[in-house]
Amino acid sequence: MNAVRENARRLAARIDTATPAHRDRAVDGLRALALLAVPLGHWMLGGFRLDADGLHNASPLAAFGALAPASWVLQMLGIFFLVGGYASVLSYRRRASTTAAWLGGRLARLGRPVLGVSAVWAVLLAALSALGVPGDTLRTGATLVIQPLWFVGVYTVVTALTPVCVTSARGLGGWAALPLTAFVAVVDFLRYGPYAEAMPSWLGVLNVLPGWLFAYQLGVSWGEGRIGRRGARLLLTGGAVLFAVLLLVFHYPASMVGVPGEARTNSHPPSLLVVALAAAQSGAAILLRDRLGRLLRRPLLWAPVVVINLSAMTILCWHQSAMLAAAVPASLAGAGGTAVAGLTTAPDTVGWILARTAWLPVFTGLLVLIARYARRFEAPWESGNRAANARRALAGVLAAGFAVFALGLA
Repeated sequence: MNAVRENARRLAARIDTATPAHRDRAVDGLRALALLAVPLGHWMLGGFRLDADGLHNASPLAAFGALAPASWVLQMLGIFFLVGGYASVLSYRRRASTTAAWLGGRLARLGRPVLGVSAVWAVLLAALSALGVPGDTLRTGATLVIQPLWFVGVYTVVTALTPVCVTSARGLGGWAALPLTAFVAVVDFLRYGPYAEAMPSWLGVLNVLPGWLFAYQLGVSWGEGRIGRRGARLLLTGGAVLFAVLLLVFHYPASMVGVPGEARTNSHPPSLLVVALAAAQSGAAILLRDRLGRLLRRPLLWAPVVVINLSAMTILCWHQSAMLAAAVPASLAGAGGTAVAGLTTAPDTVGWILARTAWLPVFTGLLVLIARYARRFEAPWESGNRAANARRALAGVLAAGFAVFALGLA
């Protein structure tokens, strides 16, 4: 045991020594925290119901509404977009060539892992179907896998808007995010207010871009040095007050994630409650930056942050696959009537919560194992190689087929 600890210290010391002096450890720490919240949130706030037709999605929030505040902590996409905007503006400022070339590089790093996971799952769906896995289980699995990929799509769009965000930040500072808040508020008023019945059902989709661009714009303004501690306190206080008013006065759903059977959801598309939470989280993050940076000067704390950041896209794209790697075999074993507690049992008891918590180390181990092979999808593509071009074309076809299936178009 002592040898293991000593090896861990040595590895952490090497990582710490290799870190450039200009690296903003606090920002990387915030990104790592937001990244870890994604799988933890999906693993704890999402479950399954097993019947004769296979696995179906279920949520403990449907039975335990009192758990909704947990989603306020686990929904940290506001922090992720904030840090993304901050890092993007620094990278944009250091770009060596044209804006188009800079964007191309950023978008390629986002697209490669998505293409990889989609292509692999296209093959897996065919193989699992041939092995007799029920169609409902396959559709549930495909839905869960594609669920985090919408985030990558939105993040791709907001990244492409970085030059616009920089211009806005230089002109308006931290207030550049205010028009986005107003837009979301107007759309929410139309779809939830007195004219709701006359509004088209697709109206909420208009909130997708401004709702998530809000925190990204804050990050760009922060990176441009236009948000200080006074602005951060305003964000924290204003966001918290708005959050409370929306919950207590306007009766927004308490959960930050979708709950099966509920008529309204805050995140898909984002509501004003998402913006309020993102504002409060962003303010807190900016205020805690210096303290977090000092804390991450400790090698043993910094090393895991580096590893998580290096595997960011792999974690986002593959964490649902890790849960499915346990749940799908368990569902087949339980087809005769024996469900596995916390895995294929309905998430409607306290026992399920305790059992699901016990499954977290298993999911984590499976994700680490998957990441060992899946990280290759984050590596740059070969160029000028006919075989590599053929592999990319095949992956594109497979990914398109998976998307069609997962989105219910086939």
